[in-house]
Formats: sequence, C-alpha cells, structure tokens
Amino acid sequence: MKSLPFLKAPRRRMTQPAETVAIIVAAGRGARAGAGGPKQYRPLAGEAVLARTARAFLDHPGVSAVRVIIHADDGELYRQAMAGLNSHRKLMPPVTGGKERQDSVRLGLESLEDAAPVIVLIHDAARPFIDAPTISRVIDAARAHGGAIAALPVFDTLKKSDGAARPAIADTLSREGLWRAQTPQGFRFEAILSAHRAVAGEALTDDAAVAERAGIKVALVAGSPDNMKITQAEDFGMAEILLGRKKEMMEFRTGHGFDVHEFEDGTAVILCGVSIPHGKKLKGHSDADAGMHALTDAILGAIGAGDIGDHFPPSEAKWKGAPSRIFLEKARDLVTEKGGTITHCDVTLICEAPKIGPHRALMRAALAEILAISIDRVSVKATTTEQLGFTGRREGIAALATASVRLPLSD
Repeated sequence: MKSLPFLKAPRRRMTQPAETVAIIVAAGRGARAGAGGPKQYRPLAGEAVLARTARAFLDHPGVSAVRVIIHADDGELYRQAMAGLNSHRKLMPPVTGGKERQDSVRLGLESLEDAAPVIVLIHDAARPFIDAPTISRVIDAARAHGGAIAALPVFDTLKKSDGAARPAIADTLSREGLWRAQTPQGFRFEAILSAHRAVAGEALTDDAAVAERAGIKVALVAGSPDNMKITQAEDFGMAEILLGRKKEMMEFRTGHGFDVHEFEDGTAVILCGVSIPHGKKLKGHSDADAGMHALTDAILGAIGAGDIGDHFPPSEAKWKGAPSRIFLEKARDLVTEKGGTITHCDVTLICEAPKIGPHRALMRAALAEILAISIDRVSVKATTTEQLGFTGRREGIAALATASVRLPLSD
C-alpha cells in the first residue's frame, strides 16, 4: 500500500471510536466507459462521480469515517474531484490500491487496522446514487449477521447462450431465489480482513464472495433500483436522466430560527463555533452559542422536527456546558435520515460588541465543516440595533438564522 503524503490534510483524529468506516473503491481504470479518463472522476451534472458517491457516506450519521482507495496515478484527479470535501472531518486521507479490485479492497482494509472499526462498508465509486436508507439497512444487517449486501431480486427471465459467435439460447434458467448484488457490502471488520488475506491473489467477483469463502454468513437486504453502477459510456446518459428525475422529485423547505443570550462575567463569547475574546461571556445552560442555536432551530423547523429544546431539554443536567455543535450535528443528522440535504444557511448576529467581521471566515468554515456542505453555502453576517434595545445597551447578543433544505418529495 502506497501512501500519498502530498494529498494528506492535517490528520484528523476521530472524536469517537470508529464504529463504522466506509471504503470507497476508486482505483479502477474504467476502460469500458470509453474515452474521458477514469469514470469515477468524470463530471455528472457538474460534479465528479466520486464526490457524489463519497458525500452519501460522509453525510450518513451512522458512518464514522470514509476512506477512498485510488490508483497511484490519480492523485491530482482525486484532489480536484474532492476539492469541496477534503476538509470534511470524516474524510480520511486516500491510499493507493492494487492491480485488481480485490487487491485494492484488501489494501484498504489493511489501512484501517489502527482505526479498528467494528463494521466496514465496501462500496464502488461508480455507484453515485446510493441512498441513506440502503446504507442504514446494510449497517444494521452486518452488525446483526456478520455480513450483508444491498441486492435486488431478479425478475427478468434468464437465458443461457450456447457460446457461439452468433449466440442462440441454449437453456432457460430458473430465477427462483436469485438476486442482483449491489454495494455497499458490509462486514465485521476483523472477519472480512482475514477473509481477504486468505484469498489474496485470487479474483473473486465481489466481497460477498470473499466472505462466503471464509464461511461468513451474508444477509441480503433491499437495495435500490436507482443504485446503478456506471460501467459503459452510455450509462452516463442514464445517470443524467436519473439525476434529473431525482431533482424533479425533491422539494425545498425553509426554516427560521431566533435565539438570545445575555452577557455575564467572563473573558470570551462563543459564536458560530468560534471563541472571541471579550470582556463578557454569554449566559446559558450549554455554551450559549446564540448563532448555532438559531441555526439549529432553523434546520429543525425546515424539516418539522420541533425545536432545540425538544431534543436537548435545558432541564437535563447532561447538557450543562455542552458544546453547541452537538445540537447542530443532531439537526444535520435528522435531515440526512430523511434522505435530505442542507443546501444553504444564513446567520445574522445582532450585537454592538464584540466585532464579528474579523471572525466571519472562521465562523463560516466551522459551520460548513459541521454541516458537511461547501463554505459558499454558508453565510454569516452581523448588524447592530443602532444602540436601541437590550443589544444596543450591550446586555447580550441575538441571532437570526435561515436554513434551506432539500428533501424527497412526500405525498
């Protein structure tokens, strides 16, 4: 396994044990997809296929981290394709794969030995339409059975050819009990790593076959017809059509949030995740980050999920002094569980002091990192009340927030 130090951002430590890590296999050449370079780096409606695939796992609340396995020659292609995601806290530095897919998966698994996840998901980079419910089903089944794959039952009649240059039907095969395998395929980490090492050098068709060889029970869970694999050049056209249909079947919602906190004795205020030196601090049960609180309520409002107090009651001692990113992460995860994405957020901080301008860039970056969206989808502004009211008297800070969310169209 060859490391790629020129691609590595500062190594991000996981804040919790690596319960589930997703490996995205992106080391192939994709020759059947025609000219234009490896298919995983080609654009699909303006975004690289790999980036679309990776985002599905980065945004999933049940996935602790994501590692991409790439070809040794694709460092620059990877950097360009993942430019909007490279700062994501869940994204591990990429590692290089091997000659065959099976080699790449084994090398990817070996790169996770230090992290020692409980469950590992293995997914093809060329399946950019994987959805959150399918990922959740595979995780749950892998945890329960030791192995699981997304799959679809076969409904078409199956014909076997006679193998001639101009083939004819030699037999009709029974489709009883047959399923079409998809990815992700999930397994208990230690078991699938041992299984891959045991068959190194062979050429089994997928990771479930590797697991079967080792005697690992592999459960079948419902995949999705939309979870297509881009294989041939014409598949890009089908993918564009599918993407267009998915966009047409989405709805956009907007939520608003408002929060106020008064000052008390202290040395700094925390706003939008950034500590700002000041002669006071904000009073509250948690860290009193008015900006994050308002934004959390805006996101919860957009999906009809109550407010911050419903999920984190101030009467519960465990939230005393809690960092507000916990609340914002919860709102983000609820959006993901509904199959949605946060498309934009706008926070306005209302105060006479401290000055917000010098800290806006850090605030935007902090919010973008938590919400797993690009920084150009995050706005932070500041204003005053012209010395009117409690903020004008410098008694506290208020915050307004708006969030836009894209959700699957409901009946």
